[in-house]
Amino acid sequence: MAQDQGARAANIFDVARLAGVSHQTVSRVINGLPNVRPATKERVEQAMKQLRYSPSPAARALVTRRTRTIGLITSDSVDYGPSSIAMYFNRAARAARYSVDTVTTDGRDPQTVKRSLEGLLRQRVDAVVIVVNDIEVLEMVKALDVGVPLVVAASTARRGPQLVAIDQYRGARAAVRHLAELGHTQILHLAGPEQATDTIERLRGWRDELAARQLEPAEIHFGDWTAESGYAAPDALDISRGAAVFVGNDQMSIGLMSALRRRNLVVPDDVSIVGFDDIPEAAYLYPPLTTVRQDFAALGQMMMQKVLIALEEGEDESADTPLPTQLVVRESTRQLSGG
Repeated sequence: MAQDQGARAANIFDVARLAGVSHQTVSRVINGLPNVRPATKERVEQAMKQLRYSPSPAARALVTRRTRTIGLITSDSVDYGPSSIAMYFNRAARAARYSVDTVTTDGRDPQTVKRSLEGLLRQRVDAVVIVVNDIEVLEMVKALDVGVPLVVAASTARRGPQLVAIDQYRGARAAVRHLAELGHTQILHLAGPEQATDTIERLRGWRDELAARQLEPAEIHFGDWTAESGYAAPDALDISRGAAVFVGNDQMSIGLMSALRRRNLVVPDDVSIVGFDDIPEAAYLYPPLTTVRQDFAALGQMMMQKVLIALEEGEDESADTPLPTQLVVRESTRQLSGG
């Protein structure tokens, strides 16, 4: 395949198509990153030569002015999800020989997030990554024009060139499907905070899976991601024998399981529970927790690849497919008799 773009210079996506690889793989070859097979690297380099490809002149002109520093804004919460995303993004950045300036802030306040962003821009970072878990913050961030590449990690039904995500919606549907297939018809939901983007997508998945199975939506209660709010949930949710609860994260599941024991309800004999996240402790609870695993390492790598492509090519108009989740079945759920 010869270069046939006419007056248009080849870009990273043309190289990826010719080499039969993803644009992320092309980016890894350009930046000399590890974990690319020699045969793949050779194929990419041959495609680059055939297409006479080089990263955009504008991007190359900026190289001497770069600080090789990326700004990261994340919530000041110690919740497993945001802290894991930040950790794995830092690892991906180090592998690409970039440093990260991390700012933790009140992730629920759009103006506080905006001020944090302005502070990072004054430090002349090459790009900014924001981990968003609030719907108002997400709307504010999507409207920004900051002058450097901006990547946003957020759960949302709408895809966009700035956004990267793990598929919370399908993860929630898998959790509810599992409970329904075990024979449960009363599937309650202990959700996270109402404004949280993860909550919104998991709630949407819960409702849609129930509707697909012609099951009536059961009760819902909003917690705050903590074990304490899970422990308090039975005061708001009418959890009876034979019920199931889809819980918005594993920490709340821990609190809920403890509260049910105090009410003489046994998991899973009386109540089945599915959590979300697959925290390291989930496999060692009693009983071990059935949960939905998120690949935070892959998300961190995707975020960094998005940054690198933006620095090499300028604005990327493509929208990435959300990363899949995995249902991990353990012993906190069981088949109902006759199910």
